[in-house]
Amino acid sequence: MKKTLFWLTAFSIAMGYLETSVVVYLRVILYPEGFEFPLKPISQDLVTTELWREAATILMLVGAGVMAGKNAIQRFAYFLYCFAIWDIFYYVFLKLLLDWPASFLTWDVLFLLPVTWTGPVLTPIIISSLMILMTAELIYLSETVKDVKVSARNWTVMISGALVVIVAFCWDYGAYILKHHSLGKLWSLTDDELFDVSINYIPQSFNWVLFLFGILMILLSMILIWRKNSPSLK
Repeated sequence: MKKTLFWLTAFSIAMGYLETSVVVYLRVILYPEGFEFPLKPISQDLVTTELWREAATILMLVGAGVMAGKNAIQRFAYFLYCFAIWDIFYYVFLKLLLDWPASFLTWDVLFLLPVTWTGPVLTPIIISSLMILMTAELIYLSETVKDVKVSARNWTVMISGALVVIVAFCWDYGAYILKHHSLGKLWSLTDDELFDVSINYIPQSFNWVLFLFGILMILLSMILIWRKNSPSLK
């Protein structure tokens, strides 16, 4: 296990640097005076490339987890671990190379699928720390109990918590878009029309209440998994 964790850590840190290097190039090209909102207009080809790059990144992290794990629980846990280490070191390298972000509360674009996710840098770090904690729990239980049981209720609580967190990330951007277009009209907009609105977006406020509620739901799922499987509680 130590060897597996060593190489997964090395792989994820390397991926973090690779991700950072892409952002460094983009910022030199698009934001020579420093990154800030609103986002600069970019070509549709570049948008498409970025979307596929993000999808490819997730696929690589999933692949690492699948290859490292001995069963479904370990594969899921190792995927979480790789994602967390990758994300944390992405910001570590951004700070080292660009001296950015200025603080943990600096806003960043976190993801682009299926819509733009934004939030303070602190929020993905909290999520990554939670992923590492969940990895430790699942790997410990899988090595101790062997056959870890995760009930449908556990999965429901965990996935629901993750969805609530995602909604929190999309909340401010979604509110901005709905100020300009009704929900009914939103589905009829062309990509160009939606893009014209989105390039003027400047983050205003993060929904911390919703975010922390999602975190608590995920923590609850971890407690339920521990109570169901821990040898000390049997």
